[in-house]
Amino acid sequence: MAPGEAFVVGTATGLHSQKVKAEAPEYQHPLDPLTAEEIAAITYSIRQHVATKTEVKAIRFLTCYLLPPPKKVVLAYLGIPLSPGAKPEPKSEIVRKAEADYIDVVTGNGYNAIVAFKDSKWEVESIELLPEGTQPQISPEELNQAEKIVRADERVQKLARDVGVEPHQLHADGWAIGYDDRFPKKTRIQQALLFARFGEHENLYAHPMDFIPIIDSVAGKVIHIDFPPSYNPEGKLSTQTTSFPPLDADPLQATNRERIAPPKEKFDFLPDLMAQNESQKTKFRDDVKPLHVVQPEGVSFKMDGHELEWQKWKMHIAFSHREGIALSTITYNDDGEVRPIFYRLSVAEMVVPYGAPEYPHPRKFAFDTGEYGMGTMANELSLGCDCLGQIHYLPGAYVANDGSAVVIKNVICIHEEDAGLLWKHTDWREGGRAHSVRSRRLVISMICTLANYEYVWNYYFYQDGNIELEIRLTGILQVYVAKPDEPAQYGTLVAPQVNAHYHQHIFSLRVDPMLDGLQNSVVESDIVPLPDAPTGSAANFAGNAFIVQDKVLKKQSEGVREMDLAKDRRWRIVNPARKHYSSGKEVSYAINMKGGATTLLARDDSWVATRAAFARKPLWVVKDVEGPKGNRMWPAGKYVPGTREEPAESLGKWVQSEESIENEDVVLFITVGTNHIPRPEDWPVMPVDHLRVAFKPHNFFKYNPSMDVPGGKDPRSVSAFKDTNGNLPGYSVQSCCSGN
Repeated sequence: MAPGEAFVVGTATGLHSQKVKAEAPEYQHPLDPLTAEEIAAITYSIRQHVATKTEVKAIRFLTCYLLPPPKKVVLAYLGIPLSPGAKPEPKSEIVRKAEADYIDVVTGNGYNAIVAFKDSKWEVESIELLPEGTQPQISPEELNQAEKIVRADERVQKLARDVGVEPHQLHADGWAIGYDDRFPKKTRIQQALLFARFGEHENLYAHPMDFIPIIDSVAGKVIHIDFPPSYNPEGKLSTQTTSFPPLDADPLQATNRERIAPPKEKFDFLPDLMAQNESQKTKFRDDVKPLHVVQPEGVSFKMDGHELEWQKWKMHIAFSHREGIALSTITYNDDGEVRPIFYRLSVAEMVVPYGAPEYPHPRKFAFDTGEYGMGTMANELSLGCDCLGQIHYLPGAYVANDGSAVVIKNVICIHEEDAGLLWKHTDWREGGRAHSVRSRRLVISMICTLANYEYVWNYYFYQDGNIELEIRLTGILQVYVAKPDEPAQYGTLVAPQVNAHYHQHIFSLRVDPMLDGLQNSVVESDIVPLPDAPTGSAANFAGNAFIVQDKVLKKQSEGVREMDLAKDRRWRIVNPARKHYSSGKEVSYAINMKGGATTLLARDDSWVATRAAFARKPLWVVKDVEGPKGNRMWPAGKYVPGTREEPAESLGKWVQSEESIENEDVVLFITVGTNHIPRPEDWPVMPVDHLRVAFKPHNFFKYNPSMDVPGGKDPRSVSAFKDTNGNLPGYSVQSCCSGN
């Protein structure tokens, strides 16, 4: 099936179908994502229901995704026990269900539908009218439509021509408007960040425009135009305040500035265009020799549909239109005992708040997961470019506005790669023997493009029981035009008149643990000097003693935690029902987030903090609740676009109750991020920056679980040059591996 092939087309009252299949859905695992055929059949059933049982005339689909069965039902199906030493629960019937959001394209009202597969067909179980102002996720088609809308607007055309840009040269990045109470809550609004492109495929972000149209996505028209103020050479703002002027004020006069033409200098990134650009003077390196990743005997992992086995790991991998990658039912075979570790891992939300205070830049704080969806923005990956070696790809499917399925064929990449030394020791006595074991890791990855920016998601699984999420950030900076003499008070002039504003990237990693069962706790550990024992005392005569102070988090109100670097604070997910045979401590996995322990810089009562409470603290622990009405999945709320206050179903609200989080089915939300102060070296394309969160076994295994990884010496490794004795490449004086 070709990407975007339509399975269902037509309005709600003008139904006709193509290839709609109604037979029982085929899935091997209860968490398998919806197939393209299922999406088409589900949306068809919703259209039938809307056309025959409601007054709605035409609808636009925005989401359609699996509504997963309860955890205990899934674990029973897989034969995974709920507690240490217990037998699996008996299996029960699993009804395949889906959830979809759509809008009435006449009124703009939003609806949520739940559909179930019963009696050999998909049936609508419920349709709920969303509260006024509640906006489902913005679709790729709506984002693309923003460019057509602004180009067709006569005011926009004139404003562009006034600074030397023809309408066909305009390009728009559609953004959710974030927060702007000048507009009705009910209106489905985007702000169109404008750029000019003066040649085919050139870097349009080098030519930012000086005005921002506001569009009504349902009506398909421009409803307002904003002109940000500017700063004079002394840093004084052209207006008296950074606040937003009223809609009835002349937008250009309100900013008290003249128009600013886009800079014309080119800063390309495509090799053929760079070669033609005299100002960049690019001579490509000619001393880079080929480097190949070779696995002559094939890969070491096995795939069965969406279920993967790699050495002792087993897990389910799914495409999520919202999160991108969702990993579930992660287990480790510990010498014959299959031990559950995590029920689900995903990046559930993120926010990118910008730091320029003058209007309308404070609206720039994109919730790229909740507003647009990482899956819907994912790339189709290229073999030998995005992933190296022997690769297995998984496809993904999401719904188009017309109810058809959009398929991304190679959206999730799975492969193995060398990860350096796993462990080594040299016995220098009695002639000396050394033993080295190299580390190999399994990589599950995806790359998503959000307008100007790219995010790379890498989930790593290691042979010693470690799990790591690495986020790589790259792409092109989001920029705004500056006057020729204007200072960049809240950004960096990465090129003449190109102002890249200061901003943050803050991610919320959702961790649903099941360490040897669903009843888990979280322990906070501080490493401190021995209290009340000064140097010279009987307990600490030399003054060198330090200890670990543990605290079990008991209530949700205690589950909101701060990082304390001075105490090397860390957290562990534990199962109190199982102890290590030697240490006597609870089995656990520790969280290591030192590579990105960054929280929100905006004030707690700011617009962005009100909407993104999760970004205020590095760790949140709540009791899990399942079901479509109260599912604790989305830290900033289920419906994010256009929110102006913290939703009732969001992280900041959940922690206000006194529910127990000790020895319960808990969920953790881990906040990591980076403060991005742009540099000229980030322009025109930013080299990757890295964020990492790791999960490390503590008292979980009897001893180093990688002791059974075989050592070896790669026969294809050779010396790069002749050594001082004239020996040719490949000559080895001493083996690094035991037994050789």
